[in-house]
Amino acid sequence: MADWVGRDPLKAKAGDGEAEIQIQDDKLFYNPGLTGEDMDGDLDRFALPDWQRAREWCRARNSQGIGCIIDVLGENARSKEQAERSVQSYLRCIQAIRMEGLRASVSVKLTDLGALYDQELCRDNARLLCREAAEVGVGFEIDMEGTPLVPFTMETALTCAREGPLALAVLAYLDRSAEDLSLLLEKGIRPRLVKGAYLGDTNDFQEVQNRLKALAKQAYESRQPFSLGTHDPQVLQWARARFSIDRPVAFSFLMGLADRTKLELAGEGREVFEYLPFGSRRGPYIARREKYLRDLRELSRTPAP
Repeated sequence: MADWVGRDPLKAKAGDGEAEIQIQDDKLFYNPGLTGEDMDGDLDRFALPDWQRAREWCRARNSQGIGCIIDVLGENARSKEQAERSVQSYLRCIQAIRMEGLRASVSVKLTDLGALYDQELCRDNARLLCREAAEVGVGFEIDMEGTPLVPFTMETALTCAREGPLALAVLAYLDRSAEDLSLLLEKGIRPRLVKGAYLGDTNDFQEVQNRLKALAKQAYESRQPFSLGTHDPQVLQWARARFSIDRPVAFSFLMGLADRTKLELAGEGREVFEYLPFGSRRGPYIARREKYLRDLRELSRTPAP
């Protein structure tokens, strides 16, 4: 396991030789072409450019005991046609996960499905995807985006729960999150607890840290499955000491961060997932990850190794 720490899992050693990864040239996902900036290898730290690369990355992570949460990076749909393109990409991803036998779920952003254009259409699209994922046994998750969309996202998740199992991100920096968490646990929706990457009701580091711990404690005491998504070494140390390995608690991380910690947790027998985004429209997503690291540096902090 130590040989893989901090390395590309596609190049990780398996036994005495290099793992052999064959990437087939298929056209499962439409790719309009990559710019010179997209071809910069450094960008691959946080998001991959296409399905072929994401598929092999996920397979390699699976071999390390780590599942993946796959996000098809799209666009903020402003028309029915744009939303439909995103729906079709997600549907192909769901079917690809099933056909490849990957240990992975698919995560959707409601803005890709039309939330900024037609919320009724968006809700119908989300229900369709949740139903299709349930029918083939692929996990389905909904990301939480900016604060103005939180009420609609909660409503959509509750609607989707009638179609099949799902998970929903819960943002610790929002005042409403403790109440939202109680409702999700009651309805059997698996929460993925995170600090939040946009603007919340508080952005004080210590306060958000304490809120995340409180949410995790609340979820743990419910004895319902949940996921804790954080790279905060203090929160991780607290959680590892508090949460029993035999309880349904997963640890989630972003691609490109905390690689050693992912492997250590998986080695302990804990459930671990990596959020794996891919697509040619990865600029805004990468910008948020880079801002996160800059903000940590300003606070003289670093993510878990």
